[in-house]
Amino acid sequence: MSNTVEQIKQRLGIVDVVEAYLKLERAGGALKAKCPFHNEKTPSFFVSPDRGTYYCFGCGAKGDIFEFVERFEGLDFVGALKVLAAKAGVEITRENPKAKSEKDRLYAAMEEAMEFYKRELARNSEAKNYLLARGLSEKTIGEFELGYAPLEWRSVSIHLNKKGWSDAELVKAGLIKMKDTEGPSGSSHYDRFRGRVMFPLFDTGGRVIAFSGRILNDDGKSAKYLNSPQTPLFDKSNVLYGLDKAKIEIRRLNFSILVEGQMDLLMSHQAGFRNTVASSGTALTDNLSAGENMVNNLGLVRRLSTNIIFALDGDPAGITAAIRGAQIALSLGMDVKIAPLPSGVDPADFLKEKPKEWKEVLKRSQHVVDFALDNAIEAAGVDSRKRAKEVRAKVLPLIASVEGKMEQAHFVSKVREKTGLNEEAIWEDLRKVTRKELVPEAPVSAKKEIFRKDSIVQRIFAIYFWQQGIEKPSIDPEALEGKLIAIVGEEEEKKIRALYEPAASELIFQAELMYKNRERLSKDAEELLENFEAEYVRDEFAQVTRELGAAERGKDDEKAQVLLARCQELSKRLEKLSKRRL
Repeated sequence: MSNTVEQIKQRLGIVDVVEAYLKLERAGGALKAKCPFHNEKTPSFFVSPDRGTYYCFGCGAKGDIFEFVERFEGLDFVGALKVLAAKAGVEITRENPKAKSEKDRLYAAMEEAMEFYKRELARNSEAKNYLLARGLSEKTIGEFELGYAPLEWRSVSIHLNKKGWSDAELVKAGLIKMKDTEGPSGSSHYDRFRGRVMFPLFDTGGRVIAFSGRILNDDGKSAKYLNSPQTPLFDKSNVLYGLDKAKIEIRRLNFSILVEGQMDLLMSHQAGFRNTVASSGTALTDNLSAGENMVNNLGLVRRLSTNIIFALDGDPAGITAAIRGAQIALSLGMDVKIAPLPSGVDPADFLKEKPKEWKEVLKRSQHVVDFALDNAIEAAGVDSRKRAKEVRAKVLPLIASVEGKMEQAHFVSKVREKTGLNEEAIWEDLRKVTRKELVPEAPVSAKKEIFRKDSIVQRIFAIYFWQQGIEKPSIDPEALEGKLIAIVGEEEEKKIRALYEPAASELIFQAELMYKNRERLSKDAEELLENFEAEYVRDEFAQVTRELGAAERGKDDEKAQVLLARCQELSKRLEKLSKRRL
């Protein structure tokens, strides 16, 4: 166990890992690529084979193969460990299987629930026949580990209780609900999923984290689809159904296909299009109602390829969802196409009837601006005034979301050619498109920076808890804590420590794997502290700068002077940190 990380590193170089995700080019003794963690046009992401590390000069992202997989895949350390161990052919064994963290137990509960649902599907001919009638093969059903939740109040909870999981754990995993007005008499809880075909959702490391259940016999009273709630394992804004199986093909083919439903995805994979993903067990239109969710969903595939085809239902709602989603993708710097489907036909039904023609549908896909322009012209008919209104409302916001003035000019010329509208008037209206009509990029970058800082402080406390609990520590844990207090203050350090204490067992496991038998522990701890201090000071500087701007606009000179002094102080501190790190 203690040398699992070293075994993986001996078998896998940084280039072996990174080139599976990014196209690398030789740059002297290193290799370079466009950074997957922030938008850029010129490569600033460098990989050093000799040092076994990567560094981005644009956003500061750096680390080894574990940190790369953690950040790219959106996994925790153990998730990244499992991905890399599978790639390296290293078996993971744990010295103390009883000392499992809360998350470990939740992952195990979800895995056991999935196995239970799979066995129930094998026993239920009605559920199995439903899937076969929809066009799925036995192979696809097995590969995606589909199952069935019996139409009983407490089947899965009784099974998991017998296996050692408490009701509290099953509530936290999203498998059961506490009783309110529904549920069996004499019981405090009941299964969330009952009488449903079950589609497990996996993280990119292949661990089951949630379920989506499709009702088998629709009584008109229950929701057609029921999805897991937000849990410690499942955040719907950071999961795409099928991404765990599609990521390699997306990278190889350099484009992804986005569909809406689970059946759409399964049928597309079955037809050989394994670069297909679907929204995470929720309607795409639901995700679009919360723009940040969709920004994060699309950000997952953007890291693998900036090219995407939306293949949604051919009805008005599907077209609207596709164009709205495409606008978000454009704002992320993606090249977006829409695949035209016949009106009222969804991909699953089309693939069942005409699987060989799916390739032709994808070949006929249009750039979203061309697609929206054709739809606007068709909707307006011969009325030139209505045509101008349709273009203004449905096409210009898309052009405004396109990166680069030259590409915008290309589409403006197309609008002029196809509509006969005056080009200067088109440009004038394009300049008037308000920010409300565009999709902000902020949520993705903000989330990544938060993730980076949290990841750093988590590693610091992993070392702290580990060293605190052993007889002969390699570094003084009290000194480590003292340095953290010097950065954030005693009260803030207590608050941060309290957040990580419940996960101390898991963090100790992480530190043992990462640092046992390593001479770099002390140096790594110092680097982590320096990186955390830089992130912390940078955040405070940004906050004080915003407050200074507000004070100046409000003409509060006294407050502005105080804030200006603080800005100068933080600026000097950042400069000193930068020199020290160099």
